[in-house]
Amino acid sequence: MYTMPHAITVYPVDPYVVETLMSVRGKQVVLETTRGGISGCVMDVKPDHVVLDTRGRKFFVRICEIVWIMPE
Repeated sequence: MYTMPHAITVYPVDPYVVETLMSVRGKQVVLETTRGGISGCVMDVKPDHVVLDTRGRKFFVRICEIVWIMPE
């Protein structure tokens, strides 16, 4: 009997970007993304996204969308 193959979910993780973001946790950074730049304080880092606090507003930025990171 033939069974259908199961889909495998792949979560791309860029360990160097995650490590870099963890090294600047609590500091001000500028992130350039595929949609433009955003600056703020790195509040939290997860394998797939980073949380930036920009003047009291929280932004969740997908790590795969980050082009470069510059500490302020």
